[in-house]
Amino acid sequence: MNDEKKQAAVSAEKSTKGKRAAKAVISTALAGCLIASLGLNIYQASRDFTQNKKVNKFIDDQLERQAKEAEKENTYQEDGYMVGDQYEIRSTAKISDAYKNGSDSGLAAEDKETLKMASDVLKKIIKKDMNNYEKELAVYEWMYKNVGQGRSSVVTLPGSGGSAFTPHGALSGQSTVCVGYATTFRMFMNMLDMDCHIVHNEYHSWDMVQLDDNEWYQVDIYSDVAGRCQYQNFNMTDEIARSSHDWDDSALPEAKGLKYSYAVQNSKEVKNIYAVPARIKKCLDKKKSSAYFKFKKPLKREELPIADFLLNQMNTAMMSMQGFENYNMSGMWYQDEQEHYILAVFIQNYGESEESSFDESSPEGKKLIKAVAKAFGVDVPEAEDNSGTENKGEEVPVERETINLLTADRL
Repeated sequence: MNDEKKQAAVSAEKSTKGKRAAKAVISTALAGCLIASLGLNIYQASRDFTQNKKVNKFIDDQLERQAKEAEKENTYQEDGYMVGDQYEIRSTAKISDAYKNGSDSGLAAEDKETLKMASDVLKKIIKKDMNNYEKELAVYEWMYKNVGQGRSSVVTLPGSGGSAFTPHGALSGQSTVCVGYATTFRMFMNMLDMDCHIVHNEYHSWDMVQLDDNEWYQVDIYSDVAGRCQYQNFNMTDEIARSSHDWDDSALPEAKGLKYSYAVQNSKEVKNIYAVPARIKKCLDKKKSSAYFKFKKPLKREELPIADFLLNQMNTAMMSMQGFENYNMSGMWYQDEQEHYILAVFIQNYGESEESSFDESSPEGKKLIKAVAKAFGVDVPEAEDNSGTENKGEEVPVERETINLLTADRL
């Protein structure tokens, strides 16, 4: 019995020692895991710290860039900016607000005159069923035809000295600089409830307008008039405008509208590029200044250089024709909303003559000639027609030749 107790005691002691040994092993293992885990945590913390530094630096850089852009936006100036250090962009908000409110009370005398002239124009050219694009086009076409560079005159109108840079001067027939065109167009657009900005650099100004597709379009009427190239600078994207304009776009919307591009609106589909020459010959016969072509099978980008060769060939052929010695052709690629290429061809005439502002063969003209001849005791001069033969009294129409594509000096 005593031996059994001793054996049980020995067994119990061995079991206790085994448990202690197992605990020691487990404790050692756990300690190792904790140490390893601690090492991993320290490594991860180090990585996170480094990553956070990079993230924070990126955020700081972005905030700094945004602050600089905001500073540019705050310093960008439309009204009050002096283009060429000479021509001030002046606000016309009071005039457009007066038009929309139906009252000119509170306007200065000159602003009232401007409102009256502008209102008369809109009554003439705007119809009720027009959409915003049609209204914009009507204003552009009226301004292109009626707001000019001024005509040479021996009699000076009151207030017509110098160059007009306000809508009052532009609408009253004065010689008008780019600022006059830009402020007048913006005024018309605002009168018609369209948003419009004046875009400018140090030496030139033009417009950008938002249409009913909620897209912005760039419009430079002055350059079209000065360069005698109608629609060349009408409803451009930024990409098209960049080819001939330079401006700070950080404070302005992006002009990327395609729907109301003039080339898109007026392009005619042809079978292929080989059909273009016959169409251009018809344009020459009809004294048209431009044509726009889209192709039944859309051209790929690598096929576009063929247009350069085509234009050179047509240009050579045109200048060999009698009466077209002073003409030239140029072209540009546009894209529509499906990213299909549209070829625009512009025909220019370097020898364009301006229409006379007064017809000397009219009854009033003939009467004045006789009155001067009688008073000064000289013979009445014989009026001549354009061919050098005697004028039989019929009025000789002076046609406006096709548009010159040359880009004029900006001011």
